[in-house]
Amino acid sequence: MKPAANPDPLAQLTEIRAIMERSSRFISLSGLSGVGAGVVGLLGSLAGHFYLQDHYPAGYIHLINGSEAERQAALPFLLLLAGVVLGGALLAAFYFTWRRTQRSGQRLWNAPARRLSLALALPLVTGGLFCLRLYLGGDAGMVVPGMLVFYGLALLNASKYTLEEIRWLGLTQMALGLVAMLLPGWGLIFFALGFGLGHIGYGLAMYNRYERPGAAAASTSTTS
Repeated sequence: MKPAANPDPLAQLTEIRAIMERSSRFISLSGLSGVGAGVVGLLGSLAGHFYLQDHYPAGYIHLINGSEAERQAALPFLLLLAGVVLGGALLAAFYFTWRRTQRSGQRLWNAPARRLSLALALPLVTGGLFCLRLYLGGDAGMVVPGMLVFYGLALLNASKYTLEEIRWLGLTQMALGLVAMLLPGWGLIFFALGFGLGHIGYGLAMYNRYERPGAAAASTSTTS
């Protein structure tokens, strides 16, 4: 009787690696959540632009160079806008990722998802408080650069718990924030580039790589 062939060691290593990644990384993050967040970001930047154009002669530039009283008057709207944009982005991320986990039979709120959320939350909360202090302290032109840099740091911090594209998105946000520091009057444009087009671009890349019909096999072979 002919002995059974030995299992392929490479196939075994690939399977072990996939199991380890599923236990340590949240790989069910949907690319469509990035697209949804990007659309929300673009709508938020447009809402901010039209509000500032209606209330100040030179719009955004007037706000960042204006008086403390003018900044205080705009603060309630800006905080509301930030909350709506953040809430809309989170809802998009939850819905599309939940839909993907339902299709794959995985849990949405597992240990990697909790680690991912914590890794995102700490830099985001710190950055939000820092940017609020910048605004109240009279350095409003650095708020958007600060938001982009801290958001990039949050994504970079969280990237070890999810897909590799998140790391590159974080680096892109940080680069945009650093350039925006040199062009403070273009803050709304950089906001739209980072939180809008950046999310849409990377979200589409993630969708095409992991979720597009015929790409399901690639979703199990993420690289660190």
